[in-house]
Amino acid sequence: MAAVTTLRSSCRTAGRLGSGASRARFSSDSPHSRTSVSSRWPRFLREEPVLPVTGVLFSGSSEKIISKFYSFELPEVCVHHIRSCSSIRFIKSKYACVFDKSAFNFSHQQRLFRTSAVSHGQIVQFKLSDIGEGITEVTVKEWYIKEGDSVSQFDSICEVQSDKASVTITSRYDGIIRKLHYNLDEIAYVGKPLVDIEIDASKGVAPEEDVVETPAMSHEEHTHQEIKGHKTLATPAVRRLAMENNIKLSEVIGTGKDNRILKEDILSFLAKQTGAILPPSPKAEIIAPLSKSETVPTAPKDKARKIPIPISRPVVFSGKDKTEPITGFHKAMVKTMSAALKIPHFGYCDEIDLTHLVQLREELKPLAQSRGVKLSFMPFFIKAASLGLLQYPILNASLDEGCQNVTYKASHNIGVAMDTEQGLIVPNVKNVQVSSIFEIASELNRLQALGSASQLGTNDLTGGTFTLSNIGTIGGTYAKAVILPPEVAIGALGKIQVLPRFNGKGEVFKAQIMNVSWSADHRIIDGATMARFSNLWKSYLENPALMLLDLK
Repeated sequence: MAAVTTLRSSCRTAGRLGSGASRARFSSDSPHSRTSVSSRWPRFLREEPVLPVTGVLFSGSSEKIISKFYSFELPEVCVHHIRSCSSIRFIKSKYACVFDKSAFNFSHQQRLFRTSAVSHGQIVQFKLSDIGEGITEVTVKEWYIKEGDSVSQFDSICEVQSDKASVTITSRYDGIIRKLHYNLDEIAYVGKPLVDIEIDASKGVAPEEDVVETPAMSHEEHTHQEIKGHKTLATPAVRRLAMENNIKLSEVIGTGKDNRILKEDILSFLAKQTGAILPPSPKAEIIAPLSKSETVPTAPKDKARKIPIPISRPVVFSGKDKTEPITGFHKAMVKTMSAALKIPHFGYCDEIDLTHLVQLREELKPLAQSRGVKLSFMPFFIKAASLGLLQYPILNASLDEGCQNVTYKASHNIGVAMDTEQGLIVPNVKNVQVSSIFEIASELNRLQALGSASQLGTNDLTGGTFTLSNIGTIGGTYAKAVILPPEVAIGALGKIQVLPRFNGKGEVFKAQIMNVSWSADHRIIDGATMARFSNLWKSYLENPALMLLDLK
């Protein structure tokens, strides 16, 4: 078949190959010229969709031999399907042709056929681009389109979930979806085709490296936008959101990597202009304390005690064992906890009297609400921890894999463990050391809202330096918290309880008590350091006015 592997341009169509199909004929300088061959064709051959060849000619409609032109002993058979195409490489089997290689007596390697396609849509493979953070595979959680649907640029195609965050993939092209390469819950790989899109051939195709993906809310982005002599980094979704709200990106301060503008930056900018506040999630709210008007509680009767209502969950056992892959946030938990087991933990526990803090919060709640912020106890806990980290920076450090170097982190990015329907997530509040309690509360409101909607971005879930886990929102007093690598310490906060305690005069009084459990990496932190940090943190919370002395 070497004689038909190339095409020669000086050709003319000898017969019609079907509606919209490629056309081919013999080269005019072939020894079997158009005149010598066509004179042997039957009359009806000129009106049927056929392919003239050296050797045997087949009809495209009846698939029977129409004519023989040359005799040969060992023919080479080539079966193709012909359809609308722009290159002979795309020809498939619809016409059967038997070629005699010896009949092509050329002294040079030239193509004997050429194709000229009618303008039709071009199929483009839309590949999953790199979404940052070293992610190489994701799970397809939801398709927003199906085969045959029309899509435009920036339309959502699907939602994928990595072990760090959920990402919404948007279209790079205007066209029609021809093929979905993955089913729901299948693993998609970076750099591999995600969907096939048929685009208008007249519009051309953008370079593949320009294909971008848009995160559900915020992620490391790759799309640049030129504004007044400098590059503003933002995704198509962020630009569209800014355009819909008449916001100039040059006026927005980006908080992402390399000053990228995230969707939260647009929402925050819009909130400052309109006063709108993202709705907070109640999940991270510590159990509310008793109000001032309440008296010393009496022991509740057993029959009046509230029994927790069991949470309904999907049936797992139905007569047979069920096996399913670990995906999403659970997959991230497997990696993180497996690494955490390599850390030698030690624990330290204490109880804290939050009576004064409870009173202070009750006084500040109306003021916070007037500013559109839901004020919980967590901002006080976070800020007190940051003040303690300034005195004991070893707790805000990280240890390299070889245990040879300790890196002291300049920023206090304090993580807050949250329980969601998808599992445990730990977003972090950035730069707590330079944030006020109201600013911390506002950021917590945002993280809680996004966490409840499973829309937290990679930037929110990475970069933590210290963690607080508020187990008290669910129940319990003490816990053995597991350190999240590469961090070196974590605190677990119990629920607030009204308990009797003795004052300095030996008198019983009602106190708002919370228990705290600390875990630290014993390779670089000793028990005395952890105890001193805990005592300082405790003093800030038991006497909130002391925080004013150390605020910067």
